[in-house]
Amino acid sequence: MADYDVVIIGAGAAGLTLTHHMGRVNERRDRPLRTALVEAPPGPHTPPPRTWCFWEPDGGVWDSLLAARWSDLSFFGSDGAEHRSSADPYVYKMLRSTDVDAHVRASADEYLDQRELFVDGVEDGFEHATVHADAPCGGREHLTARWVFDSRPAAPVSTGRTRLLQHFRGWFVRAPTDLFDPAAAVLMDMRTPQPRRGVAFGYVLPLSRREALVEYTEFGRTALTTAEYERALKDYCDRVGVPDVEVVSAEQGVIPMTDARFATRVGKRLFRVGTAGGATRPSTGYTFSGVDRQATAIAKALAEDRVPVPPVPHRSRHLTMDAIMLRALDSGRVSGADFFTRLFAGNRLGDVLAFLDGDSRFSRELTMGLTTPVAAMSLSTVDHFWHALGSRLTRGLRNTGGGHNHPIHRG
Repeated sequence: MADYDVVIIGAGAAGLTLTHHMGRVNERRDRPLRTALVEAPPGPHTPPPRTWCFWEPDGGVWDSLLAARWSDLSFFGSDGAEHRSSADPYVYKMLRSTDVDAHVRASADEYLDQRELFVDGVEDGFEHATVHADAPCGGREHLTARWVFDSRPAAPVSTGRTRLLQHFRGWFVRAPTDLFDPAAAVLMDMRTPQPRRGVAFGYVLPLSRREALVEYTEFGRTALTTAEYERALKDYCDRVGVPDVEVVSAEQGVIPMTDARFATRVGKRLFRVGTAGGATRPSTGYTFSGVDRQATAIAKALAEDRVPVPPVPHRSRHLTMDAIMLRALDSGRVSGADFFTRLFAGNRLGDVLAFLDGDSRFSRELTMGLTTPVAAMSLSTVDHFWHALGSRLTRGLRNTGGGHNHPIHRG
């Protein structure tokens, strides 16, 4: 018999969200499931505190923990024009990872074990999987489980054509006077110097009239140094009229933006969740909503005694659109500032959020597409499908042994 029904590796957004759902699973079952949340002990392997932002209708399961929420959003184009509107039917929300962590642990039922271990291997099996780990005090641990969900970083199963990074640094600032509007957030601000390829922007998420998270973000191939982020943040604060602020704390990170595909099932009893399982939306870097959709589907399957395969939480057509947009940015065919300025200027912000979260209708998506640089995006679309066709033909020739005799070339 296995030690546990479920082992969850990692206590980031994906691991904590799934752990939180396990309590609800046990409320629906006659026989509760024994679960282990396995994470590295506090130290260099522990991820730093994060803020997680997402949007959803009011009344979500995390609402009692929100650090802030905004119903009105603004976008500043590269021309300096402000576009402000309601996010209806959504509310833009901010969670602190420390608050989620404390809540999940405090509200856990008696069927959860919290284990501090250094995991170095996971072995699949016919009847159970085994998690191999080093204990902090020395010695080896081997945990068996019916199902294992691994949220640690993992390579995609396909190489992908485009691999960009969303990289950022943010300051939590305090101003000496009332400078911020707590009811409204600046979602994207293109009034920043732009890289030759990709895009750069700032944003301001007010926490009170005198406190805010001010962040500088780029979509590009390589991250900046901390000193470069600091200079960009100082420049951005000067540009938006908040030069005399105290920096209380900072956060920094990198999120993959790629058309490569990630596997959610990697064995009979092994699964990946979170960014490792494709929860990150390639075109935006947002992950939290995808994580929640994965955890909800897993919990439903476990409650019904089905195989709990995590879904890829994004529709195929949206992943295709994301691949086209990323390629257009990376190739320099489209100016990122121009693309986003036209998108947000030509559409209500709530509609843009619906599209970015995969909640929009195809007819509406086509209409929104007409507000972007149509010629450049059309060329990128043709390029995407031509490349996909060429890749399929190449694979077919290789499978028939003809790949060396009839190579396919393109510029």
